[in-house]
Amino acid sequence: MNENLFASFIAPTILGLPAAVLIILFPPLLIPTSKYLINNRLITTQQWLIKLTSKQMMTMHNTKGRTWSLMLVSLIIFIATTNLLGLLPHSFTPTTQLSMNLAMAIPLWAGVVIMGFRSKIKNALAHFLPQGTPTPLIPMLVIIETISLLIQPMALAVRLTANITAGHLLMHLIGSATLAMSTINLPSTLIIFTILILLTILEIAVALIQAYVFTLLVSLYLHDNT
Repeated sequence: MNENLFASFIAPTILGLPAAVLIILFPPLLIPTSKYLINNRLITTQQWLIKLTSKQMMTMHNTKGRTWSLMLVSLIIFIATTNLLGLLPHSFTPTTQLSMNLAMAIPLWAGVVIMGFRSKIKNALAHFLPQGTPTPLIPMLVIIETISLLIQPMALAVRLTANITAGHLLMHLIGSATLAMSTINLPSTLIIFTILILLTILEIAVALIQAYVFTLLVSLYLHDNT
């Protein structure tokens, strides 16, 4: 009970060296691969999910946008596995760090925007000024649209950070309450423990949904610039 509420969000170290890099590189090792001609059920299910996700995200894109399919599928797998591993006890979730989420969002957003300005500069500039805008409002709308464009990577990173952090904090609080009530009132402990189990199931869903939302928004930005 005396543990710091935010202790689980502190980046771990090994012998004084940051271990976040090793933790980030760990999820890809969990993705099973097959060396045989006939895959087992796990590999088959994994391939089916990847095809389903990539098909859903790439349907709206043209040929140029579909060249990003490998990166987007890799992104959603990485974020999903990282979020799910963070639900394990005494583990660290890199996606609770705003710096890491910005490191993912800014390069992807910048690459999409730069590609849009290179291939369709007229359409890219047209987003700053909607058709039929009254002349007195033109300067204000250009400023507003510019700000909305620049805050897109921040919105991506903050959304992912806030949702994952809030869930972890809530699980920590309810878990602490369950432990405290176990010596006081057993029926109340069972009720709180049931709530904790339901919240854990919800957090598993949130971990997957947030990975999908992050990747889908990047895909939408890509669609607007290709």
